[in-house]
Amino acid sequence: MSLFRQIAAVVGMNLRNLPQRASASLVIVIGIAGVVAVLVSVLSMAVGFSRTIAGAGSPDRALVLSGGALQEAMSSIPAGAVPNIMNAPGIAEDSAGRPIADAEALAQIQVQQGSGRSANVALRGVGTTEPELRPEVRLVAGRMFQPGLHELIVGRNLEARYGLGLGSHLSFQNGDWVVVGIFSTSAASLLDSQILTDAQTLLSAYERNWYHSMTVRLAGPGSLNQLKRALASDPTLHVDVYRESTFAAAQSRVLNIILRWIGFFIGGMMAAGALFGALNSLYAAVSARSTEIATLRAIGFGAGPVVVSVLAESLVLAIAGALIGAACAWVLFDGHVSSMQLSGLQPPVAYAMSVTPGLVVIGITWACVIGMVGGLFPAIRAGRLPIARALNAVV
Repeated sequence: MSLFRQIAAVVGMNLRNLPQRASASLVIVIGIAGVVAVLVSVLSMAVGFSRTIAGAGSPDRALVLSGGALQEAMSSIPAGAVPNIMNAPGIAEDSAGRPIADAEALAQIQVQQGSGRSANVALRGVGTTEPELRPEVRLVAGRMFQPGLHELIVGRNLEARYGLGLGSHLSFQNGDWVVVGIFSTSAASLLDSQILTDAQTLLSAYERNWYHSMTVRLAGPGSLNQLKRALASDPTLHVDVYRESTFAAAQSRVLNIILRWIGFFIGGMMAAGALFGALNSLYAAVSARSTEIATLRAIGFGAGPVVVSVLAESLVLAIAGALIGAACAWVLFDGHVSSMQLSGLQPPVAYAMSVTPGLVVIGITWACVIGMVGGLFPAIRAGRLPIARALNAVV
């Protein structure tokens, strides 16, 4: 019998006998399922958070911050500087010839969670050009806020996490504010974790005469450098200009790396436990099948097919565990709204966890590595079992 036929025969027989070793097989499957479920779940936090932060940035928009400010919350642009920035070259104009740009203000307010505890959320004051500036923002319920009134529109993630539906009332800055609309963005975005209102109304409530930032739509591909040169040459201004997509990606990069390292670290520790479980179970399976394996050797089967059969069993169980673990992570966490804080200066960002096909592939890869390593030594032991053992068993 050829080598490939021997391998096919031994592997097929081994897999058909798996139900007879159900207890040992379940130990391997459940252990690896736990590893993959935890790994994929933690990594889905990183994917969802990264998508949310990156989704807030667009390559055709620019963000203007005060000089040296590393975050929007640390920036301060005087109201008197806004006209100079708006009139700078490189900014797109609407049909009426007005620059598509808004000076924006930020604030933190507290909302009540379902448990009765309060949480900080971001309140962003925007201007009148918001529809042209951010066309990806669309109302899904209610209406737009009216300038001059204490009215708010709430991002979908906040509505889902904190129950801020239409008609909800929030009290802050000695006033009562009402939610008149729910909005969403065409892609996962940081804005889905914020509340929007009229910038002038917000400044009046907080008695401020300065903004945190300005967001502008660029006129064309080369407009960013043109805008930078124009603002840098104005002696009355001390501001920095960033492409919005680049700035958003930079804000999430460090935390995204940390989340991935946490996922792989926790997954690695659990993988070590699953690896020892697989080793013990497969060693026990080889011991239980020692007579069967030695008999196969005695009737002419080589050591190679026996080794391959044990490795195949280990991989099949590992892949089954990986699929179960990935399915559990997808059912329990895909789309689940969580929150995370970029820094102590900013409120938590609500985001939807995302279990992607790429994460499932990572989980299956980890499971296969565990299966291969866990099955290697028992497989070598099985291939080295002496034929004399079969003769003694028969006698």
